[in-house]
Amino acid sequence: MHHDVPAAVLRALIAPGRPPARLLLTGWFSFRDGEATAGDVLAQQHMSAELARAGIPHDTAWSPGFRPGALSLETADPGAYDTLLFVCGPVHGRQVADLHVRFRSLRRLAAGVSVVDPAHPAATGFHAVVARDGTPAPARRDLAAGAPVGPVPPVAGVVLSAGQGEYGSRRRHPEVNERITGWLAGKDCAPVPAETRLATDDWRLCATAEQFLALVARFDVVVTTRLHGLVLGLRTGTPVIAVDPVAGGAKVSAQARAAGWPALVAAEALSARMLDHWWEWALSGAGRSAAARHSIR
Repeated sequence: MHHDVPAAVLRALIAPGRPPARLLLTGWFSFRDGEATAGDVLAQQHMSAELARAGIPHDTAWSPGFRPGALSLETADPGAYDTLLFVCGPVHGRQVADLHVRFRSLRRLAAGVSVVDPAHPAATGFHAVVARDGTPAPARRDLAAGAPVGPVPPVAGVVLSAGQGEYGSRRRHPEVNERITGWLAGKDCAPVPAETRLATDDWRLCATAEQFLALVARFDVVVTTRLHGLVLGLRTGTPVIAVDPVAGGAKVSAQARAAGWPALVAAEALSARMLDHWWEWALSGAGRSAAARHSIR
């Protein structure tokens, strides 16, 4: 069951007869040299929601590399907490073991974790472990499986060109790509880099044009500086934000005019405000309807 781990953890937290006064929620997403995976963060969201539902005050420690400025293991005062809860990932390695040193005055529990070596100090340092696997007990469902999530954001295919040396001094590709990718980094979307180049010896690339069309058809929007990013996006009925990376306009602009496609941005006019305008339009009913009229199935 999805709630098997949280229920067991809450029982362990309350078992001493007094719930935690304040708990520090940690995981591999807390380590400066660790990583924040989607599964780790969903595990955090699941356990945080369960703690809140149980009325247990808590804070989460985040890696400074993932959430700069947020509470981190380095800035968290051990004296402000009486309990530490570590969620998801393996309880193994120096970083986990170091938690037991820095937060030695706290009661320490692990939840939804893999026990790689039960004798390792990283594992033995916890007062209680509710494992997902690695112990004689039956495996439990991972915390990410039942985590509460927000609305699913759009999937944005990103098809950029870095070449086209034939345009000489009119090339604006580096600065245009930098502005587009910087803008995308601030959008709530699932960005997927896509390459129009085909190859039969590289699994990361499509081997046929039909495979590329199948990929593009699954995007909610395409952001591109390539002519064929525009053409093939529209062919699949996917709204496209086309940016011409050549000063004065070149083949991307010409193709947008030929197709009668309005979501075109010139290199000289590129701005976050302009991209936001076309983003909202492309994801609206009007943008989707306009793209659907160009599709060839």
